[in-house]
Amino acid sequence: MLWSATTFPPCCLHFARAEHATGRRPSHLGPVADGTGHRATTTRLTGRATLTLQTSSPTKPVATRRWLHALSAGPSRRRRLAGALTGLVVLPLLTLGMDKLLRGSLNIPSQMLLYLLVVVVVALVGGLIPALAAAVAASLLLAYYFIPPMRDFGAAELNNVVDVVGFLLVAGAVSSVVGVADSRTREAEALANANAVLAEEQAALRRVATLVARGLPPAEIFAAVTHQVGSVLGAEDALIVRLDPDGATTLAATTGAYAATMPVGSRWTLEPPLALAVALRTGHPARLDDISQAPGAYGDAIRRLGIRSAVAAPIVVEGHAWGAIVVGARRERLPADTEERMARFTELVGAAIANADSREELRVLADEQAALRRVAMLVARGVPPAEVIAAVTHEVGRVLGSDATVILRLDPDGAATVAAGTGAYADALPVGSRWELEPPLAMAAVLNTGRSARLDDYDRPSGAYGDVVRRVGIRSGVAAPIVVEGRLWGGIGVGTRRERFPADTEQRLAGFTELIGTAIANADSRAQLTASRARIVAAADAARRRIERDLHDGTQQRLVSLGLELRVAQSAVPADLPALQVQVGRVADELIGVIEELREISHGIHPAILSEGGLGPALRTLARRTAIPVELEFRAQNRSRERIEVAAYYVVSEALTNTTKHARASYAQVTVEQRDAMLCLSIRDDGNGGADPAGGTGLIGMRDRVQALDGSIEINSRPGDGTAIVVELPLQPD
Repeated sequence: MLWSATTFPPCCLHFARAEHATGRRPSHLGPVADGTGHRATTTRLTGRATLTLQTSSPTKPVATRRWLHALSAGPSRRRRLAGALTGLVVLPLLTLGMDKLLRGSLNIPSQMLLYLLVVVVVALVGGLIPALAAAVAASLLLAYYFIPPMRDFGAAELNNVVDVVGFLLVAGAVSSVVGVADSRTREAEALANANAVLAEEQAALRRVATLVARGLPPAEIFAAVTHQVGSVLGAEDALIVRLDPDGATTLAATTGAYAATMPVGSRWTLEPPLALAVALRTGHPARLDDISQAPGAYGDAIRRLGIRSAVAAPIVVEGHAWGAIVVGARRERLPADTEERMARFTELVGAAIANADSREELRVLADEQAALRRVAMLVARGVPPAEVIAAVTHEVGRVLGSDATVILRLDPDGAATVAAGTGAYADALPVGSRWELEPPLAMAAVLNTGRSARLDDYDRPSGAYGDVVRRVGIRSGVAAPIVVEGRLWGGIGVGTRRERFPADTEQRLAGFTELIGTAIANADSRAQLTASRARIVAAADAARRRIERDLHDGTQQRLVSLGLELRVAQSAVPADLPALQVQVGRVADELIGVIEELREISHGIHPAILSEGGLGPALRTLARRTAIPVELEFRAQNRSRERIEVAAYYVVSEALTNTTKHARASYAQVTVEQRDAMLCLSIRDDGNGGADPAGGTGLIGMRDRVQALDGSIEINSRPGDGTAIVVELPLQPD
């Protein structure tokens, strides 16, 4: 916190506090008169706490005479003597040092500057006369010791004469300026002495304004204000009250005799002609000098304290009456200007409250934005909707300060299912439970209309759900709809046991409901994409099986029959036609080769052993047929679903094919095991690595097949380190 105090002729004090950076525009609270010829101005920057207190000089004849006397009086004899002694000591020492120690290393301007500094010091210590004497002495010492010819007061060159004369003129001018400044300072001191009361008041205002500018909590500001007001105004007792919505007042701070009888937090009903009651009703300062007229319990309390006179001033925050400050005296009436002087303190209290409100608004906004960012990150990461919904209930409850938060999903039959609940609703409304909601419940209105709603009275019956809400003590509830792709999905509701929610609660809930809707829509899109991909893979597998079956049962069997017929024909060829017999035999052999190739093709399309014997036998056959040694560890006891086994087989098959064709590996290792409801595959080789999923369709197809079953695949293939593929397939995919 930075404060500056500057003296301005004709004698006005200006105090300003540097701005806080919160970006609020200033509101000018205006000048007030204190009844003594002074004026005070307070400028407040809500949320930025820029405060200016300015008072003009008094107009009383006594103050004017004191001011003229201060102008005519010079510095005291003691100060002049101190200045002369300073010149007599410092000038010879400086000359000796420059002559003996620094000769040749300083030029004439540097020496003049050092002498000029000494003259300034003498002026500050002793005033104008010693400073002028020091200036003349410094000029003589400069000419005698440092202007050629040395040790002579003459000058060999005209330039040197000009330098000495110029130095003397500058030193004299500086002495005059410092003397005038000293005169102004004495003038301000005389003015402060002539207006001790005003100075004390301004000091108190500065102390309070500093606390306001530092952003201290209002409670600390209140305590400081009551203490400062009582001290400055000569009042034994002071207190600050806050105006409650029901018209009563709550004590926010007390000092003196008030502290014991009227503790902070106590509530009082005030009636005219009490000064506090009048100030709160009219918005203007008020006083009561006859306490015998004070009505009610409050009047009885202050009479017991012996208060004879009381003055109250309203505290206005953002154009609205927030409360008031009152001071009381037990000896005599408070001065006539007390109301105006108190107004300055009430403006500072109003600034403190407004700034605290602004800081609280900024804090709430920052918390809300941080919560929204956390939820948005979950949505962007594709976290399942259940996790997003659970996170939203916690974030909403924390940001809005609710005692209970619930998210309901609207079912087709009009009932609602609890999707998540926190706070008081966590046990009362368990997840998965279904409820029939009836008006006037806020959530019922949301599910019926698709618009936000609130209910601040839970005394009326509203079915079983309403009974639960009342049983957990909810007094106010707000609900907002959750819309997914233009369709009402459900709603989110918050409840509090303390008081009504603020008017903007529905709007603040909307930001969270939009994120929930996005998360659900994204999850639906991902589910549809996964289902579509799974259907494509399943269709391709069915086509493979159909082609394999057609080849095996149709084409392959016909070729086998044709081969047998050729063998019969070969045996029936006459012995005298050996060339024909050889030719028929060669065609039969070629046909057998075609049948073997067709069997290999058929096996690659879809191995029959996979359908008949399961994944284990199929992988063992695949390992035997691979061109490089394959170490297979199969630790799955039970058979999995067909699509899981098909996917696992083709992943291993594609990996071994890539290893054989591209990796230049000497061996491969395949591990299959069931772990935590997952079928885990690991295929590793000692090849040259460098496999790039973007470089071919094999790895891409492998990834698509795995992800279509909601599985995961990780490929590590650094160049020179071989390739490792790890796949996890859920045994019961969604």
